[in-house]
Amino acid sequence: MGKIPIAILAVDDEETLLEVLKRILQSEGYYVHTAADGAAAINILQTLPFDLVLLDIKMPEVDGVAVLRFIRANLLDTQVIMLSASDEIDTAVECMKLGAYDYLQKPHDNTELLAAIDRALERKRLLIENKALRIELARRGLSPDIVTQTKAMLEVLDLATRAAPTDSAVLIQGESGTGKELVADFLHRSSVRREKPLLALGCSSISETLLESELFGHERGAFPGATGTKQGLLEIANGGTLLLDDVGEIPAAVQPKLLRFLQSGEFHRLGGQKVHKSDVRVISTTEGDLRNAVSLGKFREDLLFRLNVITLQLPPLRDRREDISLLVDHFLQKRAAKRGRKQIEEKALEVLMKYDWPGNVRELENVIERAAVFCQGEKIHKEDLALPMRGGAKTETTASPSSRGIRAGSSVSLKEMEKAHIDGVLKSVNWQNGMAAKILGIGVKTLSAKIRGHKLSKPK
Repeated sequence: MGKIPIAILAVDDEETLLEVLKRILQSEGYYVHTAADGAAAINILQTLPFDLVLLDIKMPEVDGVAVLRFIRANLLDTQVIMLSASDEIDTAVECMKLGAYDYLQKPHDNTELLAAIDRALERKRLLIENKALRIELARRGLSPDIVTQTKAMLEVLDLATRAAPTDSAVLIQGESGTGKELVADFLHRSSVRREKPLLALGCSSISETLLESELFGHERGAFPGATGTKQGLLEIANGGTLLLDDVGEIPAAVQPKLLRFLQSGEFHRLGGQKVHKSDVRVISTTEGDLRNAVSLGKFREDLLFRLNVITLQLPPLRDRREDISLLVDHFLQKRAAKRGRKQIEEKALEVLMKYDWPGNVRELENVIERAAVFCQGEKIHKEDLALPMRGGAKTETTASPSSRGIRAGSSVSLKEMEKAHIDGVLKSVNWQNGMAAKILGIGVKTLSAKIRGHKLSKPK
């Protein structure tokens, strides 16, 4: 994908002025469209996206104020500079109260015009960055570093490196805690879209209506509580990347709408009829087998084909044991910047090497963080490690059936292993859900859902 040109719409009923504006702006590298009256401008704005509108105030029939009101109601990020005659200054000031960025008095100086456009476009960039930041703050922060020396993981990263510069959709598969979001971030930062937002949407943690609203946006009155127009992530991330986390959990009713966007780049806001367009690369993650979901009728096969043009399969930590000591050192080093450096004794490291890590790298980071907080002195001992089964899943110590009873590599399903692991963690912390969720590396709501799904109950 090349650089997306900045689009400007110039609106004025003076044909000569329009031609001058068009020539000046095109010489600066802008994509320029013109409209000779307010009605034509509104028609164009309903079909094409623009970064900025140069808008004359006084025009026959539909004036600039009416066009400005339309823009502010429907095109939330589009910046507007009013072009006013000397007797329209009061109206121009009123337009700024309505949401115009600035006004220029006609005849305007070209240098002044281009400077005002630069300022307006910078304001738009900052507005989008601010929206992206608010969304990013809701995400759990991840280190930009990927620590590995395992051949399987290095092969995944090699494939990711080759896929990054393309616009192809990528599906990242792997168990919880294997680093799917980290790889998605790597793909975005290594792509031509890296200067644009990377926004994430968790598909398993919100209702169908809210998910659709977050993805596509909504119009006022689209559902109870929709008191105004809201942009969706597809609109805000235009030119950037959208990460769909747990994509297999997207409700059946939303799947054809997502498919339509992937096919055409077009979408409707919830409750709206206007067709919107956005240029977004989609990266998806999943823990489950989407092909199995297709066979069960829970996921559209044509949507799967669109999402997994390139598939990255992340290995679990139990298959990356040579990375454990590297990761431990990385986590302790990262923590040292704020709280001082801790060391880990050899016996404690042996325990970590033998454990099967159902929660993968995320669980390892949480275990190290907790051990560093509660250990006495500067060294972490094996007694400081809070694991569901002391000594790890492959030590000589045998867990009781009530605490674990299942070993990685045994002939049981992942669902049974997850149930046993969650049960063991809950019992090890006396069913303190907050602490258990932190050890598992998931949210408390997600933990509660898994407790219900596995039909676990606190012993009386």
